[in-house]
Amino acid sequence: MNIILRNEMIKDHYEVENLIREAFWNYYTPACADHYLVHIMRECETFIPSLDIVAVDTDANDKIVGSSMCVKSHIKGDDGCKYDIVTLGPIGVLPEYQNRGIGALLLDRSKVIAKELGYKAIVLCGDPDYYRRHEFVPAEQYLIRNSDNMFMDGLQVCQLENETISGMSGIYIENPVYNIDEDKVKEFDTNFPTKEIISGIKMQKRFEQLAGKVRPAVLK
Repeated sequence: MNIILRNEMIKDHYEVENLIREAFWNYYTPACADHYLVHIMRECETFIPSLDIVAVDTDANDKIVGSSMCVKSHIKGDDGCKYDIVTLGPIGVLPEYQNRGIGALLLDRSKVIAKELGYKAIVLCGDPDYYRRHEFVPAEQYLIRNSDNMFMDGLQVCQLENETISGMSGIYIENPVYNIDEDKVKEFDTNFPTKEIISGIKMQKRFEQLAGKVRPAVLK
C-alpha cells in the first residue's frame, strides 16, 4: 500500500460518492445519507475546493480509498461578532483500508490547508474517542454551543492558531447543506448497487446515545 493525497477531480465524483457510501453504510444509521451529502456539497457556495481531498493507493491502480470534504460555517459570537470557521465532514475510508492511518493523513492535511487559508479552527460532529487523538477537544471547552444553545458531546473543535480561540465562544451555526432531504437521498441512492439495510447494530446505538448527550449551557 502506497498512499498519496491530492485534490478530488471531476472524474472522481462517482468513485468518491461510492467510497463514502461504503464507509458509512449502516454505520451511524440504517443505510446512509453521506454519499448524497458529498454530492450536493460540491455545488454549495461555501464549499472549499482546496479542502476536497482524496487518498489514493498507487499500488492498487490509483484506487481512491479515502476522502474528506469541508465547507465554511461560522460561530455567532457571544461578543456580537461573526467568526468564520471550517466544518469538516464527511471524512471516510473504505472499510478494507480502515485502521491504517489514512483518516489521520486526511485530517492532518486538512488542518494544514485550513490554517494556510487563514481559518483559526475546524469544527465537526463525531466520536470524541477518535477525534481527541487528533487534536480535537470538546467544543464546550471553548464555550461553543449548538444551535439550541446546548453543549453537545459530539461537537468537537480543533484550534489551528497558537493563540487561543476562547474569544470565539458562542453558537455554532452549522452550514445548511447538512440539512438533508431524506426523499432525495433515497432517489439518489438508486444510482448505486443495492445494499441490505440493517438497523439496531451496536455502532448505531452508540451514536444515537452520543447525539443525545446534550445539556444546557452554563456560561462562566
